[in-house]
Amino acid sequence: MKEIKAILQPHVLTRVIHALHELPYFPGLTVFDAAGQGRGRGQGGTFVLTDESLFFHKKKLLEIVADDALAPQIVEIIQKTAHTGTHGDGLILVTDIESAVRIRTGEVRGEAL
Repeated sequence: MKEIKAILQPHVLTRVIHALHELPYFPGLTVFDAAGQGRGRGQGGTFVLTDESLFFHKKKLLEIVADDALAPQIVEIIQKTAHTGTHGDGLILVTDIESAVRIRTGEVRGEAL
C-alpha cells in the first residue's frame, strides 16, 4: 500500500477530486487546510527572512491510501489536473504504508481500504 500526499492550490481541489472520482475504484481521501512556504525566494535579489516577511500561502493537503498498483495512476491524475504552470502548483509525496486496519470491521491491509 502507498500513502499519497498532495499539497495543492485551493482553487484546483474540486477539479482534482472530480478527476479522481472517475477512477473505476477510488479508495477515498482526506482533505486538510494547510499553510506553508516553498523554496522560492521571489524574483531577483536576495531573500532575507525577517518577522515582517514571514508569511504562509494557503494550500490544501490531500491524503490518499491506495493499493500499490493504483498509486501511479492517482499520482498522474493529481499532477495533470493540479498543474497550472505557475509557482506554487504544489507537491506530491508517495510513501509506503506498512499496515492499515478498518476500525469498524477489523479488516486489514487492502480490505481496509
